[in-house]
Amino acid sequence: QIKRGLDIEEKSVPSLDEDTITISVEAARNAVFHGGINPMDIEAIFVGSESHPYAVKPTAVVVGEAIGGTVNSTAADTEFACKAGTVAVQMCMGMVKSGMVKYGLAIGADTSQSMPGDALEFTASAGGAGFIIGRDNMVAEIEDTYSFTTDTADFWRRNLHEFPRHGARFTGEPAYFKHVISAARGLLAKTGRSADDFDYAVFHQPNGKFPVKAAKDLGIPMEKLRQGLLVGRLGNTYSGASMLGLASILDVAKAGESILVVSYGSGAGSDAITIKELQDIDKKRE
Repeated sequence: QIKRGLDIEEKSVPSLDEDTITISVEAARNAVFHGGINPMDIEAIFVGSESHPYAVKPTAVVVGEAIGGTVNSTAADTEFACKAGTVAVQMCMGMVKSGMVKYGLAIGADTSQSMPGDALEFTASAGGAGFIIGRDNMVAEIEDTYSFTTDTADFWRRNLHEFPRHGARFTGEPAYFKHVISAARGLLAKTGRSADDFDYAVFHQPNGKFPVKAAKDLGIPMEKLRQGLLVGRLGNTYSGASMLGLASILDVAKAGESILVVSYGSGAGSDAITIKELQDIDKKRE
């Protein structure tokens, strides 16, 4: 379906037997396979989503069991609307860097929820991606992160309510753009870099227009955005959106190239992350 004004050509739809758990398990199995590591070495698993099938019972424990992970792993679910996946990345990064764990698994996945007839229904889709964070066998290095967070009520779902609601007038400038651009600029200032220093950029993509405008405001040309801009053919996968965009970039990026990732979660906050491709990425790419 094409919804004028959103730049969405088509979107994914989950099957009757698919949910955030099944998507997360598949992403985790792919990550372990392509990473070529022993799942018993994964000592932390975090699954970020706003559509966990159970209100009380972690998705992460099912994922750990499905990949044959260790019973000594830390496992938990994260929730911060559409940036719950990058929160999981930051948590794994901190635990690995501190020496608490050897590997952590960070997943962002959703079967996106929308009220029938709401504008969200035109973009809400399903998908997810998982990344193994560690110190060994790396294809890319997370150089730094920066987060920007405020109490902005642009989108929410009350307990026991089936569908989320949104304050339409808060969705754009005071919510998405303020947080995405502030997080990106904060990271650039923190690292002493400019937008020109990056070969690729990926932003949270609730539709086809928002990430393009954010990139333009930051001085990032469209050619650096195109590889990770999947929303036009995939839809808005919520917690999976920026994670899937990053995965697409990792499929083609060359050694030494740099990537800027900026997620966004309603409520509201953004995580900005800089990533550098390492020399042996071509040898490990399937």
